[in-house]
Amino acid sequence: MKEENKIKRYRPNVAAIILSSSYPLKCKIFIAKRNDMENIWQFPQGGIDKGENAKNALFRELKEEIGTDDIEIIAEYPKWLSYDFPDKIVQKMHPYNGQIQKYFLVRLKDDTKVNINTKFPEFSAYEFVELKQIFKMINHFKKDIYITVIKYFKEKGYI
Repeated sequence: MKEENKIKRYRPNVAAIILSSSYPLKCKIFIAKRNDMENIWQFPQGGIDKGENAKNALFRELKEEIGTDDIEIIAEYPKWLSYDFPDKIVQKMHPYNGQIQKYFLVRLKDDTKVNINTKFPEFSAYEFVELKQIFKMINHFKKDIYITVIKYFKEKGYI
């Protein structure tokens, strides 16, 4: 008999919505194309290591993924948000069924350079786009969370 009420395990994770250094004069948002999936664009994100807090993980992950942690935190989404992995990703992320994420809205400091050609590159391309373009580029299982977080930051007057 298959157990239907299995407890799901969620990997602790941080995610960053990165505004360009021209913010608040111009509101351009960083989005990057994953190098391991076909035409998947997303915000930088990554796991929180054991003993690490969310803010430290944020700075570490940005350094690993975009080559810089020279940012200022503008706001933090007040809740942790979770999502389940699609079936094709569950195997790769075993023993986790999904992720629970803390979102941060950050701004690149003046003259900060992004470099996605890091030691272990996760992205093959990136762009700074206007808010309305984000959802033309995002069409995957995280879209609902992106909508929730962006709506919150927009309602609070940050973007």
